[in-house]
Amino acid sequence: MSLNGVKQLARQLMTHRHHRPHALLTPSPFALPSSVSTINARLLFTRSITPILRHAYQYHPPPLRSPLTTASTMTTTTSADHPLNLDAIFKQKKALRSKVRRDLKSMDPTLRSKEDDAIQNLALEAPWFKSCQKLCAYISCSALREVDTSKLLAQILNYSSKDDYLQMGKTLYVPRVEDKNSHMRMLKISSMDDLIANSMNILEPAPMDSEGKEREDVMLADHPVDLLLLPGLAFDKSGRRLGRGGGYYDAFLTRYQGLVKERKWKQPFLVALSYSVQIMDEGVVPVTPNDVFVDALVSPSGVIPISAAAKARCQ
Repeated sequence: MSLNGVKQLARQLMTHRHHRPHALLTPSPFALPSSVSTINARLLFTRSITPILRHAYQYHPPPLRSPLTTASTMTTTTSADHPLNLDAIFKQKKALRSKVRRDLKSMDPTLRSKEDDAIQNLALEAPWFKSCQKLCAYISCSALREVDTSKLLAQILNYSSKDDYLQMGKTLYVPRVEDKNSHMRMLKISSMDDLIANSMNILEPAPMDSEGKEREDVMLADHPVDLLLLPGLAFDKSGRRLGRGGGYYDAFLTRYQGLVKERKWKQPFLVALSYSVQIMDEGVVPVTPNDVFVDALVSPSGVIPISAAAKARCQ
């Protein structure tokens, strides 16, 4: 493709990205068959065009966005004088990941344990957690130094004692990685015994239950989830989230938010759990147009509401 062709394609994509986010370019050499749902269309198209955009964005930056108002709003540092340079942003992300990994590795085990307890207790007592009926939550991995979720999951799955009566009726979906192409599903479980270790020794749900039936996929459920509890490497106070580089959560969230919008459901509340060393100043975490923002952070010192929805819930 010539440089002029790259420029024209970039202009078209920016127009559709900002004004018709689930539409495909027409006509287009990347047009998808009608059998592909609109939920997956944007994700598939973006992946196919990414190598071209790494160059094209340097010539035709996307227009400035308004300030963050919801979790799904995605901001960039682009302006007429400072065009979006994806290669530079990826380098910034890599550097920040390295820094945060070092900070997590050097974290005192006693402090880590105290922060784990504080974060989980804050989440358990939060009104938005107590009131949710269906939620997605990650299964923490100590090797990755993620905020522990074992107590949260136990409270959701084991509600036999009187102290856990508020957790009764909750439906829980947890992640299962399907391949190395950012494909992750959220499957329903009813017990920690439903989990098995994958090739990386990370617990995830088996695709079939003990009766040989396929587990319910949240993307195929009849009702939406109210809440998603998310992991990450770094966060800032404007809602930016830095993952580990695989793109699994951003890809899943994009698909699920598209499903919710298509079915005219209420968007779920996105909450990230974070150690103190993972929280950066506002605007520090670099982002690309595909990154999904969170509504709130739960840190050892308290819940940090970010979006308008979070501020309303945390009043």
